[in-house]
Amino acid sequence: MSRLERSSGGTVLLVAGLVGIAAATTGIMTTATGQDTAMTPLFAPVDIGADLSALPNSERQALAHIVDAARVMDGIFLEQVWAGNPSMLLSLLNSDGAAGQATLDFFLLNKGPWSRIDENRPFVTGAPVKPDGANFYPAGATKADVAAWFDQLEGAARADATGFFTTIRRGVDGGFAIVPYSVEYQGPLSIAAAHLRAAARVTAQPTLRRYLETRAAAFESNDYYDSDVAWMELDSTIELTIGPYEVYEDAWFNYKAAFEAFVTIRNDAETAIVARFGDRLQDLEDALPIDPRFRNPALGALAPIRVVNVVFTAGDANRGVQTAAFNLPNDERVVREKGAKRVMLKNVQEAKFEKVLTPISMVALPADERADVSFEAFFTHILMHELMHGLGPSTITVDGRSTTVRQELRDTYSTIEEAKADISGLWALHRLIDQGVIDRSLERSMYTTFLASTFRSIRFGINEAHGRGVAIQLNTFLDAGAVTVDISGRFAVDHGRIRDAVTALTTELMTLQATGDLDAAEQMLDTRGVVRPEVQRVLDRLSGIPIDIQPHYVTVDALATTIH
Repeated sequence: MSRLERSSGGTVLLVAGLVGIAAATTGIMTTATGQDTAMTPLFAPVDIGADLSALPNSERQALAHIVDAARVMDGIFLEQVWAGNPSMLLSLLNSDGAAGQATLDFFLLNKGPWSRIDENRPFVTGAPVKPDGANFYPAGATKADVAAWFDQLEGAARADATGFFTTIRRGVDGGFAIVPYSVEYQGPLSIAAAHLRAAARVTAQPTLRRYLETRAAAFESNDYYDSDVAWMELDSTIELTIGPYEVYEDAWFNYKAAFEAFVTIRNDAETAIVARFGDRLQDLEDALPIDPRFRNPALGALAPIRVVNVVFTAGDANRGVQTAAFNLPNDERVVREKGAKRVMLKNVQEAKFEKVLTPISMVALPADERADVSFEAFFTHILMHELMHGLGPSTITVDGRSTTVRQELRDTYSTIEEAKADISGLWALHRLIDQGVIDRSLERSMYTTFLASTFRSIRFGINEAHGRGVAIQLNTFLDAGAVTVDISGRFAVDHGRIRDAVTALTTELMTLQATGDLDAAEQMLDTRGVVRPEVQRVLDRLSGIPIDIQPHYVTVDALATTIH
């Protein structure tokens, strides 16, 4: 798992990539009865863009083609979320008045008729309960039926059925059948491939050209290995990520990857500063507070870290709460052989810190703790979160068979993995401070900033992997006395206890992963992945603070004017 937070806002292209709509996030939500409900602005408007002044005309042209390819991801993702999404969108497009526009806007934000920050509550009349299996599995099938079918498969058939890049449909005989993404989404993928090849023809950057060409080929062949390797080796001013990656939308099994796109410009100065962390990964792996047999003595050779500024996002990268960083690819074979890349979205993180985290700290923390909240600590922990996704158990042995943590933990995987990355990120930061890699002045700040950020994340909802994973951590800290609550209901770090609590939870989560213990994972989610009353009281006091940011992609607007 590989994503810190989710994403929203921007210009989206929906209905299988054929209908273009400018989507503006709104703080007005329309209920299932059609009645407008005035709400505190949920998303703070902010301009998101990048400096293109250093790009020659050839690269600007390539960027324009890349954005066109990225737009296609919106239509595919809309269909992946729910089979009824395209027709519902067309219906909403024909709605009149302020209420109809509010409903359309909120639909575009959520990529469907369910509020992702309100436990997927329907807000459009006639919308069903959000399907946990999304549109990856046949309508009318149950999770138990599909799981039983998976269990009877062996070898390559099972690998294909449970793999990232297939849907499961009904065959002509009424049984289950495996359909490759290249067949399921052939039309829009051929359009996206054409845009990528157009970009490849004009760019002067060899590694970008290779990624564009191999990813276009992958859209048609359904074999993503070569293009994932090309993405790992990408050394370009334009840092592109496009295709099927994250498995959050598959709430049944966390098996199926959703289509998305991040179009960004590399920040070379910041990338050089953080590059030193990539050299420390094997040392961190070797020191993990788990049984040595669960450690990986030979991590993948590549561990590039990129700091970038976002130009445009689409698909699964463009719904709900904005993504702050990500770690890819998710394919265990690629990670094992080549490593993983961490991408930090700096302009997005800066906006989140200013518009959301700083105001939250004024409410959730006592006055003497607020000065310890810093952007440096926020940024550095997000970086370590992404680095730690690539460390710890991944390919494991259970009952004598080789498998993966993702396969064994099924629907609990995303939450457990996000909690692991968070908590082990704190553990790793403290180790790097002890080694002098990071200045000790960050020690106090990193814990206090993380505490303030827990309330920010829980507001995303505990139906979401990051929010529930943070709830597990906060409740563990409260039980250990590592976080305290004063008489006014404000939360503070006990700096004498927090480090031991961080280490203990890191051990617990990674051991659970290494053993593939689904029962223990479910118990942890049931008992600690909850919002306790003292936490809820703080959340109630945050009602006047935006949950996240609403990006307006100003660079894309300017690019369209100059290129098209």
